[in-house]
Amino acid sequence: VLHLGFQAVDAFAANNGKLPTPGSDADAAVVVACAKEINEAAPPATKIDDVDPDGVLTTFAKTAAGYISPMCAMFGGVIGQEVVKACTGKFHPLHQWFYFDSVESLPAKDALTEAECAPEGSRYDSQIACFGKTLQRKIESQKIFLVGAGALGCEFIKNFALMGLSCGADGKVTVTDDDVIEKSNLSRQFLFRDWNIGQAKSTCATNAAKAINGALNVDPLQNRVSPDTEDVFDDEFWQGLDVVVNALDNVNARLYVDSRCVYFGKPLLESGTLGTKCNTQMVVPHLTENYGASRDPPEKSAPMCTLHSFPHNIDHCLTWARSEFEGVFEKSPAEANSYLSKPEEYAAAARQAGDAAARENLEKAAECLLTSRCSTYDECVAWARLKFQDSFHDKIAQLVFTFPEDATTSTGSPFWSAPKRFPHALNFSTQDASNLQLIRAMANLKAELHGLERPAWTADDAAMADAIGKVDVPEFKPKSGVKIETDPKATAPASLGMDDESIIEDLLGKLEQVRSGFAADYRLSVIEFEKDDDTNFHMDAIAGLSNMRARNYEIPEVDKLKAKFIAGRIIPAIATTTAMATGLVCLELYKVFNGAEIEAYRNTFANLALPLFAMAEPIAPKNFEFNDMKWSLWDRWILEGDFTVRELLDWFEAKELTAYSVSCGQSLIYNNIFPRHKERMDQKVSDLVQTVAKLQIPAKRKHFDIVVACEDEEGEDIDVPLVSVKFR
Repeated sequence: VLHLGFQAVDAFAANNGKLPTPGSDADAAVVVACAKEINEAAPPATKIDDVDPDGVLTTFAKTAAGYISPMCAMFGGVIGQEVVKACTGKFHPLHQWFYFDSVESLPAKDALTEAECAPEGSRYDSQIACFGKTLQRKIESQKIFLVGAGALGCEFIKNFALMGLSCGADGKVTVTDDDVIEKSNLSRQFLFRDWNIGQAKSTCATNAAKAINGALNVDPLQNRVSPDTEDVFDDEFWQGLDVVVNALDNVNARLYVDSRCVYFGKPLLESGTLGTKCNTQMVVPHLTENYGASRDPPEKSAPMCTLHSFPHNIDHCLTWARSEFEGVFEKSPAEANSYLSKPEEYAAAARQAGDAAARENLEKAAECLLTSRCSTYDECVAWARLKFQDSFHDKIAQLVFTFPEDATTSTGSPFWSAPKRFPHALNFSTQDASNLQLIRAMANLKAELHGLERPAWTADDAAMADAIGKVDVPEFKPKSGVKIETDPKATAPASLGMDDESIIEDLLGKLEQVRSGFAADYRLSVIEFEKDDDTNFHMDAIAGLSNMRARNYEIPEVDKLKAKFIAGRIIPAIATTTAMATGLVCLELYKVFNGAEIEAYRNTFANLALPLFAMAEPIAPKNFEFNDMKWSLWDRWILEGDFTVRELLDWFEAKELTAYSVSCGQSLIYNNIFPRHKERMDQKVSDLVQTVAKLQIPAKRKHFDIVVACEDEEGEDIDVPLVSVKFR
């Protein structure tokens, strides 16, 4: 039908010198008649029975003169990826006609009159030609919450500006993102420029969007949306919203925003991308299930023993390298600073705990302040050289000594069977540029940690080799009886039967002695991993560590760019997929504004590489029924009044439900099996949640929430909605 429709509209334009007038029934009738003529002249194999099923072609003709930014974004993403395919020869090109419609986004057919769709001389005339003036005014007055201003967020706020969303006097977009712009963002977040690096994403994105449309009412914030910021995003804020749009990159944040939308009954438009793949999900109050109703299985992580002793791919080596980096340059100095800032309190807490965790934390502090503390750059070089020897020679030699190449398991099978790879100890060489580069990076970072100045000769390979040559490296002798963890289910290092309390006491004594030689304000520099600064030696260290480990196990090494991608945990995002995903979501936004039924909405999974486009209606929420009552996860039972426990139970009794347990958070307010809880029957529930559950209710909040467990007259449990008690 669409193929025929485009031919008919082209014929109309050729005959009349213009596209059909928006909303014109007369022009639409001419287009439909033209389509019938084309269909009659077509070969029998391509003829269709009805050229205007359900008035689709009529609607197409009445809106053909319009164009909207979400559709442009969607097709822009598809076409852009096809251009990339043509240029690179990568992925499968599209070898067919490709039509896409979103008729469900349009208002009711009778609303698309010529008067309603007539231009008014504004920048939104092309959108009015499709949706009419009434919906345009509604679009302009929306109050939107955009969570995230990264790759997806930039595309969303650009689309909002072009659509005129929240551009009226009553409209407002609140966009929040606690992140700042990094160099790697610039390849796919097109609202940012070189000079924005280091600035807040939300501020820069809103400034760029306002340059597109100065009428956009937008409030940029730098707050993470989480339980910790409920004083910023409070009840009044959520209640004042019309729609929430997620542009997030992690599941936990999505789940939290989803829970808030369910609680306050707000539509949530969800999307995500991964390379050429994207998905969109519509969460509409009382119509669809929520985002958290279905979850992907958790990602598998490599067992601890694999990372420490038996890696078999470069990902294992890079994960180990980043862990080493964070342990040596971030966690250990941070622990040392915790000790230095409040030594007495730190020591008292360590003695009180007296367990393995306290000992391990203390050992981190001692590592920086006692065993590996450096006072000159030459000492940093020596530390780096010995670190290399320990990690890539001594530990590997010990592993091979403990488990020789012909070792067998308890069942008699070869110990070094796939996927295990038999390792070989590395011998350091100043003739190996990669060895020198790793020592330089590690020594420079160690110097930064201790606040030491780097001498001018550090970049000179000959001078660095000379400094390394002066380091006394002790000969390694393997030991018998060394315990090496081989259990893939183990999550912590094997216990060595240590006396934690005596070790803690010994280390605290040594730290107290060395602390007397420090100035009162002496602190170490905590180095947080930053992948995008090519001058800070972070990626040099991580790439070097991972490649030396890969060399131990004869695993193919990677360059610094590939190492950055894996160790930096960069989620692949490309502009084509992002444009398509946000275009699809914004097409769903029109449906929200129209108050569409569930049959009109579409959840989408697409893969531009194949290409594949799979769309489906959202799943309806699970409904519960009891007597004449019906509810779903979208419902809350709101009780108005400062109820006592007895009054609360009576309220449920009136509904033929027996409330046998009342809880708030992790605390039990009432349960009928505990005799002492009978004493609470005449106490206010509002007092109990504050004294028993330690719930802090802000002064401007008028309610609190409780979970009530109920059963019917036959003793069957009934899952009732969350109960909100409006006590103020």
